[in-house]
Amino acid sequence: MYRERASRLPGAVVWTSTPSGDRGSGLVLPDGCMDLLWHDGRLLVAGPDTRAHLVGEPSAWAGVRFHPGTAPALLGVPAHELRDSRVDLADLWPTAEVRRATARVHAADRPARGLEEVALRLAAEAAPPDPALARLVTALAAGRPVTATADELGLGPRQLHRRSLRAFGYGPKTLARILRLRRALALARAGVPFAETAARAGYADQPHLSREVRTLTGLPLRELVPATPHS
Repeated sequence: MYRERASRLPGAVVWTSTPSGDRGSGLVLPDGCMDLLWHDGRLLVAGPDTRAHLVGEPSAWAGVRFHPGTAPALLGVPAHELRDSRVDLADLWPTAEVRRATARVHAADRPARGLEEVALRLAAEAAPPDPALARLVTALAAGRPVTATADELGLGPRQLHRRSLRAFGYGPKTLARILRLRRALALARAGVPFAETAARAGYADQPHLSREVRTLTGLPLRELVPATPHS
């Protein structure tokens, strides 16, 4: 069973996942985010995904999902170095720092609460998020074109791509596709017919939506949306 709540860290989400018999419960879809994870007593980092990630055997997880573009400054590693991967924090940080963070999680009444404390400490010590990248995420999440958004931010294509690689793990066009997918899934799961979902989310038509869903998740749209009387 998956549960989440808003974190005390602005824009972040604290979540837990425990084994259940739900179909597809082990499938993690691309969302533009990075996560700090707790699993079997270890701290890990989930890098930004460009495709669906299948969790292995059923087991308990806890995590803090950071707002898109904010994790690299907190964790001290460019997002593109962790793209489509799950990495032990011990491979990224000095041993002493990992021990302190692990001890903080162990000392909490629940791993998720301890992870949140670690995330809050990291945020307090890091530079504030890049406001230009925050505006980029907001614009692309709303369906604004990449080129128009870059012009509004005063960023050239190469500069925007370079900064996006570090912050998101991929270029702005890939980020836009992933955020568009999230919009589409939200609409479809709310009962909006697939054809209307495609139009409202910014796809050319329903077949375009179907192709993008399969490309980014490996599954057809109907397997990701509860059964409803879609057209």
